[in-house]
Amino acid sequence: MTERPLLLAIDLQRVFGDPSSAWCAPRYAAAAANVVRLAPTFGERVLFTRFVAPAAPTGAWAPYYEEFPWALEPSDSPLYELTDDVAALARRTVVATTFGKWNEDLRAIVGEQPALVVAGVATDCCVISTVLAAADAGAAVTVVTDACAGSTDDNHRKALDVMSLYAPLVTLATTDEVLG
Repeated sequence: MTERPLLLAIDLQRVFGDPSSAWCAPRYAAAAANVVRLAPTFGERVLFTRFVAPAAPTGAWAPYYEEFPWALEPSDSPLYELTDDVAALARRTVVATTFGKWNEDLRAIVGEQPALVVAGVATDCCVISTVLAAADAGAAVTVVTDACAGSTDDNHRKALDVMSLYAPLVTLATTDEVLG
């Protein structure tokens, strides 16, 4: 396992941060602000992810995008850019068309069984999908509860409750606890 943990900042993008977006996470701004607080502690060991729509949805993704056709934008669309508050921190970014970011591209950067400190949005979608797959693969994962935002406060709490069931593979901590 990696000696020093890596900060994995999941999907801090306009589509999830813009209050006018149908996919806005209501507490996005607070979560992003805590990622900005965390990043200096990790130095070069910060990695961002971006969710983007596939060029041609297949399988269960086809009806998903029938429900959200406005999201079928190219990966370089402003909709899928990182928000201004975090963009300057993003030296490395992994892009995926799936909720879970624990994929070959991410593993090639972080290794098979890293120590990860995870933050981002949405707690109840992309964060939980990534965290559970990484933990199941043997990564030691700390989820920064106040550096994540859910689709709703209730869904955020439910996702944290589920992830806490994976202890000791997954631990929960606040920004202050990680920085302390």
